[in-house]
Amino acid sequence: MAFSIDDLKAAAAAGILSESDLGRLTAFLSSRTQASAPTKAFDVAHLLWYAGALIVMSAMGLFSTLAFSQMGGWALAITAAVYAVLFLLAGHYLWTKSNLRTPGGLLIAVAVAMAPLAAYGIQDALNLWGTFGKPGTTHDFYVWVKGSWVFMEIAAIAASVVALWFYRFPFIVLIAGIALWFLSMDVVPWITGSRYGNWETARQVSILFGLGMLIVAFAVNIWQRAGDFAFWLYLFGVLTFWGGITAASDGTTVQKALYCAMNIGFLFLAVYLGRRVFAVFGTIGIAIYLGDLADKLFKNSLLFPFVLSLIGIGVIAAGLWYYRRQATISTWFDGILPEPLRRLRPTNATRA
Repeated sequence: MAFSIDDLKAAAAAGILSESDLGRLTAFLSSRTQASAPTKAFDVAHLLWYAGALIVMSAMGLFSTLAFSQMGGWALAITAAVYAVLFLLAGHYLWTKSNLRTPGGLLIAVAVAMAPLAAYGIQDALNLWGTFGKPGTTHDFYVWVKGSWVFMEIAAIAASVVALWFYRFPFIVLIAGIALWFLSMDVVPWITGSRYGNWETARQVSILFGLGMLIVAFAVNIWQRAGDFAFWLYLFGVLTFWGGITAASDGTTVQKALYCAMNIGFLFLAVYLGRRVFAVFGTIGIAIYLGDLADKLFKNSLLFPFVLSLIGIGVIAAGLWYYRRQATISTWFDGILPEPLRRLRPTNATRA
């Protein structure tokens, strides 16, 4: 129920509230309104800020070519360090002096993104590639799984943690999330001793890494008071954990049923945590299971494409049904939860 200030004044005029109570209540509600005021909508200015930051990070990382890497290790490391210092100073100024937190935080995130490039330059200059050899150019960092990338990923994670300690800007977690995701793949050669790792070991490590990320995301979700620092950890945690399990080449009927049950559990987690990422991957997993089941039941049958189409339509319909009843489902779910689980449920979780 919503009440206006006129309603409160009417209650005071009717003698239900005293004038002093009315003043204290009005001041209290005014402070709550200011504290819980919604953040500014994502507009064109925000779009340009984020686009600019991503372009700089891409220019220095994703699209770095062999020619850029041929500058030499020390030149590459110094260039990355200069970029990092300049963007950090500019970001710090906007963050503290101009109170422009979004562009300031994005510039600080760009500075953090220079850490793996600097690590690559130092490794190249000192030839610290270890038993796995030089992995290639910095561009290959986003393409190939190799043990030599581990130090770049550790540098990115460390820089993200330090930056988050001083600047509470959720977008910085994106860099740490990507680095953790890559680390879950690149650490496998260190475990197996093989230059390119082992597929089954990589899958198992991916599952464990993803589970660890989800636990950390849940802890951050409970701890955070302002801003959504858990979003990227949830995203890459689910991607790594769910992807590792889904990547199993085959399984028994019971194992596939358990896989379906896990994805149904993801739907409950989506409601419990208020995180849509679980609903998205859970729905995809259920669709994969039903598609596999339909393939076995209707193999080499003309009915198979029609059954598969019905499954797709059913998934869309389920999504629409959930979208229209999110609040009702969340309230019902909260009502049936045992008290210990209700206390653990993040109250500040956003729909992700």
